[in-house]
Amino acid sequence: MEFAEKKFLVAGTGLSGIGATKLLLHKGADVILYDGNESLDSGKILGQFEDTSHISLVFGSLKKEQLQGVKAMIISPGIPCDAPFTELVKEQGIPIWSEIELAWQAGKGNVLAITGTNGKTTTTALVGKIMKDYYESVFVVGNIGTPYTSVVEDTKDDSVIVAEISSFQLETIKEFQPNVSAVLNVTPDHLNRHKTMEIYADVKMSITKNQTKQQFCILNYDDPITREMATKIPATPIFFSHTKELEEGVFLKEDTIYIKKDGIQQKVCKVDELKLLGIHNIENVMAGVGMAVWFGVPLSSVTSSVKEFQAVEHRIEYVDTIDGVAYYNDSKGTNPDAAIKGIQAMNRPTYLIGGGYDKGVLFDDWIKAFDGKVKELILLGQTAKQIADTAKRYGFYNIIFAKDLLEAVEYCAKKAKDGDAVLLSPACASWGMFKNYEERGQMFKKYVKNLKE
Repeated sequence: MEFAEKKFLVAGTGLSGIGATKLLLHKGADVILYDGNESLDSGKILGQFEDTSHISLVFGSLKKEQLQGVKAMIISPGIPCDAPFTELVKEQGIPIWSEIELAWQAGKGNVLAITGTNGKTTTTALVGKIMKDYYESVFVVGNIGTPYTSVVEDTKDDSVIVAEISSFQLETIKEFQPNVSAVLNVTPDHLNRHKTMEIYADVKMSITKNQTKQQFCILNYDDPITREMATKIPATPIFFSHTKELEEGVFLKEDTIYIKKDGIQQKVCKVDELKLLGIHNIENVMAGVGMAVWFGVPLSSVTSSVKEFQAVEHRIEYVDTIDGVAYYNDSKGTNPDAAIKGIQAMNRPTYLIGGGYDKGVLFDDWIKAFDGKVKELILLGQTAKQIADTAKRYGFYNIIFAKDLLEAVEYCAKKAKDGDAVLLSPACASWGMFKNYEERGQMFKKYVKNLKE
């Protein structure tokens, strides 16, 4: 698409909004940069751009006349698609794009795109490493922290873009077409925005909607929702499984990961050769292997990269052992299913720190997954009472309320004994107490470090 001398509306002044604006300006477009917050400092926002002659700032309400001539609106993922101002945009027949869609329209190269409720960041990082170990021009972007739009100008025809994509970003893709996609799993999350599991699953599946039969989607055979997607998607489905030996795909058999492609079975590696903990990470590895091999990377190169790959920060990350107590940071466990993976990875009696922002999900399955491992549950944040009530319904009463994360860590340090573990795996988002899960994880690690000092 040509962008020069065309007008675009960018909604949101966060990282993705600023990235989208910079890309559009570089392409010669005019930009209306909009934010509903009237109290923003226009000087600070404009100070992020070298040339502001083609930017118009609009704060507060958006008016119909301001939309004349706008070709598309790029919406930040944190803004719901049913926000009041979006109705005005839709009435004018203006298409609404995610930042991912804009980057794909403006960029070059081959795209490997990963979505799912859990495991996205680890799988994206792993696929990024595999690609960087084999190709020269590789970019790892999206929900993992680097806006796709920020690298577009550096992409070439032979570039490989590995993108972690959230359901919020998938809501507003139009023509986005990855060479290989993956839907890792679908479990309850973000239902305050998507309303039902059916809608949420359909949004996840939309990562494939523009793919062709000559392209591939890697799916989790062990998840009934993603297994059913194989019958609906336009791409060729390739499964991974830790429970079933597959006729085609990637699977775990005893202690070894295998791949079977075009009728030929090959060993990838043994599980104990991985530097990752937990069955969920074996699933992430199998998904990454499938994406890489069906994209065309030789298995020998894939295996070498997989064996070298280190765990992602904030995902069942070992912090330290103090007085015989092992501390683990799983701040990225922002929903019950992710937090279940954290509990399952523990091989010690565990003091579990949980709670946070309420995303409208239930905690029953998380509590049921304690499986005798959790000695005490230390709760904080908006969801503390809801989680405690749920735990009591299942007969778990060893519950403590903490006013903040520092108090929770200090309590655990006093109570835990040699051979125990302390696990931060909140099953909730961090909003309201921290900027994001990264800040929450960093603070946890800081408090643990302070214990040692």
